[in-house]
Amino acid sequence: MANLISNIGRRGFLAGSAAAFTLLLSTETGAFEAQANVIQGSTNMEKVTFHVEDVTLVGDVYTPQETGKRPAVVIIGPMTFQKEQAPTEYAQRLADQGFVTLAYDSRYRGESGGEPRAWENPFHKVEDLKAAVEYIRSRPDVDVSQVSILAICQGSSIAFRAAAEIEGLNALATIAGHYRDAEGDVEWLTEEGLAVRRAQGEAAKAKFEATGEIDYVKAADPVDMNVGMPGAFVYDWYGPWATSGLWENRYAVMSDADLLSYESISAAETLTTPWLMIHGDYNFLPSAAQRHMEAVPASTQTKTIWDDTPHLAYYDQPEAIDRAVGEVVAWFTEKK
Repeated sequence: MANLISNIGRRGFLAGSAAAFTLLLSTETGAFEAQANVIQGSTNMEKVTFHVEDVTLVGDVYTPQETGKRPAVVIIGPMTFQKEQAPTEYAQRLADQGFVTLAYDSRYRGESGGEPRAWENPFHKVEDLKAAVEYIRSRPDVDVSQVSILAICQGSSIAFRAAAEIEGLNALATIAGHYRDAEGDVEWLTEEGLAVRRAQGEAAKAKFEATGEIDYVKAADPVDMNVGMPGAFVYDWYGPWATSGLWENRYAVMSDADLLSYESISAAETLTTPWLMIHGDYNFLPSAAQRHMEAVPASTQTKTIWDDTPHLAYYDQPEAIDRAVGEVVAWFTEKK
């Protein structure tokens, strides 16, 4: 395996990932600390902190002008996300519709704590999301019976497991989800590439545990395939965020040990929370999305919206986001 890794490198196994993306362009919660309040149009933005284990997480809570207890939505974004990206687009719009919303940074990124930085650990993200739900339920302006989760892209696989484990969740909505199962991972990276990437991640994690040293690559690059998310089409979206200093273009190689041992299909098999899936043929791994919907118990309420919206349009294109928000509002309201 060492020779295979040396000969192929990250370029070989990430080529499958780049090809897969081609179509995309056509829980322990402590006391929270409220910080500065900012007016955002018809909503207020409040900087807050909460905790998972011994790590402080930072989020932005958007509240509508209406008083009294309101329904709430916790939002998780794509792989390597920071809250100022897609989560904020949805948080602001949902607050305009009367929801209290939370966009937050998971551990190891953005304003949240945790070391090492830029560690993409889906198991930790599940616990972070559960802590975020517990925090939002603790707020005096939230109706605890009306708390829902919204997930974008790879956040969907995190939300699946969290939703399966959180009692009393109102509803779940996923948009352009990257759903995780063995078949999808092979389609994403190829069988050989998946093995190489996992082996490199495990070697990097063993090095970190033995020496404390962390191997990093870029998170995105338009030319170099030896990065977390390769390809010009990916970099075209993430690059401006990196240039502006609002997103860290760095990826801990050891992330792959955790990322590629994670799956969400088993959580789908036990999901009882009502689920809205917005997906389509021009979103990532549509076959994995279909397998997850088929895996959900027949007794679970579900709805699928399948259209031709390109994947990345759901990140920042107003028309696509507005349409999706309309469907999400209807779903979350219907579940009251």
